[in-house]
Amino acid sequence: MSAFAPELARSEVTVPLSSFIRPHHAHYFSGRRDRPHFRHRQYSFPGIPTLLPLVRAFLDTCAVSYSSDYRYLFTLLGSELATNAIQHSRSSHPGGSFTLRVRRTASGLYLTCQDRGSLTQRQRGRLEPEPRGTRAGRESGRGLALIDTLATSWGDNAHPELRKVWFFLDHDLEDNPWSQV
Repeated sequence: MSAFAPELARSEVTVPLSSFIRPHHAHYFSGRRDRPHFRHRQYSFPGIPTLLPLVRAFLDTCAVSYSSDYRYLFTLLGSELATNAIQHSRSSHPGGSFTLRVRRTASGLYLTCQDRGSLTQRQRGRLEPEPRGTRAGRESGRGLALIDTLATSWGDNAHPELRKVWFFLDHDLEDNPWSQV
């Protein structure tokens, strides 16, 4: 190749989100009530920020049998875990992914997000929310603070090499700060 050859122009390719859905899992993303009763659902997502609408469709469909407030809250908190996996772990590296696991119980939904591990070694130990993370105007550090405030319970496995962060959201939101607004 000549030193004077023009550089190849990089172009962007648009790929439909549906191309990331395996055919036998299409009902995970439908948003319909045709299969609301499940015990476990699991899906692995590439660590690409532009796929977050697909993550939200998955979470919303998992909570389809609950109230609209519950669906919104479950999807919001689950999206925060997915965003953290993309922004703060090796899941966003080429070929990286994260897995969402939903477990349904009689009283609500558990969500676990497993990512590819911390970007830095200083993220050892249990995760802690930002002390003032829920204050208006914060640019970052809000995700875990929201989960800490609005989830019934939450935690992580404290393994930075293969982090698992989970939360449980009780389907009865009466005592939840979300309902107090």
